[in-house]
Amino acid sequence: MKRSPAISATALAAVVFLAGCGTDAGSEQAGDTMPGMDHGSMSHAPSSSDATGHNSADTMFAQMMMVHHQQAVEMSEMVLAKDGLDPEIVRLAENIKAAQGPEIETMSTWLRNWGEPAHMSGEMPMDGMISSEGLAQLQAAQGTEASRLFLTQMIAHHEGAVAMAEEEAANGSNPEAVELATSMASGQGTEIQKMNGLLAAL
Repeated sequence: MKRSPAISATALAAVVFLAGCGTDAGSEQAGDTMPGMDHGSMSHAPSSSDATGHNSADTMFAQMMMVHHQQAVEMSEMVLAKDGLDPEIVRLAENIKAAQGPEIETMSTWLRNWGEPAHMSGEMPMDGMISSEGLAQLQAAQGTEASRLFLTQMIAHHEGAVAMAEEEAANGSNPEAVELATSMASGQGTEIQKMNGLLAAL
C-alpha cells in the first residue's frame, strides 16, 4: 500500500517526460513547416481591401482624400454653373468632377470594408484646402475673374492632393490604395501643368 504512491509518481513522471518530448517534437515539426506556411499565406494574400490588408496610413489617406475630393467636386460644380467661360475651363471642371466623384465612392467603400470610420476624429489640416472665404469668392466671381480664381485655387488644391498621394504611395500598405495614390499623383500633376498653361493664357 505504501509503495503505490511511489509507483504512481514514477509513472506520472514518465508520462510527463514523454509528453514533454512529444511537445518538443511537435514544436520542431511546426518550426520546420512554418516558413513554408508563411510563404504560402503571403503568396495568397488577398488583393482586395479588407480589415487585414491596410495600415493607418491607408486609413488616413482615404479619410482625408475623400474630404479633399469633395471640395474639388464642389468647386467644379460652381464653375459649371457659370455662363460664358472658356470651354477649356469648363472641360477641365467636368473632368475633375468625373474623376474624383467615383474615387470618393471607392475610398468610402474601402473604409467600410476595413471597419474604419468614414471621418477622422478631430480636425486635421490638409494642404491645398480652400477656405470658406475663398469658396465664397469663387461662387460670386464671373467671366475671366471666375476662370482665373478657379485655376489659381485648383492648382493649389491639386498640389496639396499630390503631396498627400505621394505620402500614401510611400507609406501605405494596401495595394489598391497605393495604386490609386500613385495614379492621383500622376494625373493631378498633369492637370496642374495644363492649368498653369490656361492661367498664363488668360
